[in-house]
Amino acid sequence: MPCTTILVGRNASNDHSTMISRTDDGMFGVKKLIVVQPKDQPKKYKSKISHVEIELHEDPMPYTASPNVNPEAEGIWAATGINAANVGMTATETITSNPRVLSADPLVCYQKAKTRREKDIPGGIGEEDMVVLVLPYIKSAREGVLRLASLLEKYGTYESNGIAFNDEKEVWWLETIGGHHWMARRVPDDVVVINPNQFGMDGFDLDDAFGKKEAHLCSADLREFIRDNDLDCNQGGRFNPRDIFGSHRDMDHVYNTPRAWFMGRYLTPFSHKWDGPDAEFGPESDDIPWSLVPDRKITIEDVKYMLSSNYQGTPYSPYISLDTGVRGKYRSIGINRTGVTSICQIRSGVPDALKGIEWVSFGSTTYAAQLPVYTQVDKMPDYLAKVSMDASTENFYWATRIIGALADPHHAACIQQMERYWDAVAVEARRIILEYDKKMTESGDFSLKDEANKELAKMAKEKTTDALNKILRIASERMKNGYNRADN
Repeated sequence: MPCTTILVGRNASNDHSTMISRTDDGMFGVKKLIVVQPKDQPKKYKSKISHVEIELHEDPMPYTASPNVNPEAEGIWAATGINAANVGMTATETITSNPRVLSADPLVCYQKAKTRREKDIPGGIGEEDMVVLVLPYIKSAREGVLRLASLLEKYGTYESNGIAFNDEKEVWWLETIGGHHWMARRVPDDVVVINPNQFGMDGFDLDDAFGKKEAHLCSADLREFIRDNDLDCNQGGRFNPRDIFGSHRDMDHVYNTPRAWFMGRYLTPFSHKWDGPDAEFGPESDDIPWSLVPDRKITIEDVKYMLSSNYQGTPYSPYISLDTGVRGKYRSIGINRTGVTSICQIRSGVPDALKGIEWVSFGSTTYAAQLPVYTQVDKMPDYLAKVSMDASTENFYWATRIIGALADPHHAACIQQMERYWDAVAVEARRIILEYDKKMTESGDFSLKDEANKELAKMAKEKTTDALNKILRIASERMKNGYNRADN
């Protein structure tokens, strides 16, 4: 199971922006960042995995996406993006469920005909499909929840997933329940949500969901579904969706909860105790909160740091030189097979044309720099958009992937250069964004976004090439076949 999600409410961020972010941890998927124009949006969508066909008659908006470079092989898998209405979406976070839920509402899987006389039975929708089916047609985060929910109820899904939406004011999180059911919650403005590959929500107001629907939405028959299938495992009248719809498996304690522990530890080092014999929460705790009020306001750099985690500063890091006995025990957030990591940021206090900023990196986040681009543009620079299936230093995806593969075996020797590289990109990228924000706000010429994105991409290429040169030299010096005549 792939991916790690972080969601940031507008009062939890340093600049009152909302953020939704996710590592897309496929199997080394080759990714690019593009803008999908209405003429390129399909009118009849067909999934590669489930073979479901869906008519799309509405007028789509342009939107950014990070699809597979080779969609013919595995499908589009658009992953994440921001549309022309400044609504962001990331899909999906693979989550867990349990046999009680999946038997009561089975997943809708593709069934290939066994004989020529029979017909194939399409499956439901899944991660491959959701961004394309939803993002071009929504004008708010709440609309995203409602559109996706209607598709889930009509077609079903073949997997358990969590999906995030954000606009300037709100962040929403939807989790699927079995094949057709779902629940969604508005993220409180003052919190940060941390969600590894588990059913995440640990609280939900059913009265609101079946009443005013201000911050909670769900399937119309969810109460009956829980009651009729004896799903409620809660004690003392408390309603905890995680205990009803989620899992508590040994695998979770190695693969999932440690990631939540590290992120929670980073967000609230003072208000909660995360280490030692009297810790409130440990790496294998099943009750780590889904959301936390951070001890300080959260920045883009904080989100990037958490999504790059390898348990640095703990005995669990796979890169620690001393064998602690637990080194590498838990699944890192920064992992080798990540294709793309995106932070969809919707800003306040700027003109509508400038509100959407997408921060993107490719490959393992442990070795990747996060680059921002304006989203309300006709196309992305070639350095981000023109990616082939063959390795090359001419695009951000492959250059970052090469750096990661070279640096990983020599982590201790390379990490200082990597940190300098990340900081250099972050400082210059922020400078360019500040400069062009001011230019466009004062002049009213928002077409300068294209110029800004080209400058950002040019800068990223220069900094990435410089980092590659340095990391290649370090890796070459440490090759195992190194030998000098003086070694005799």
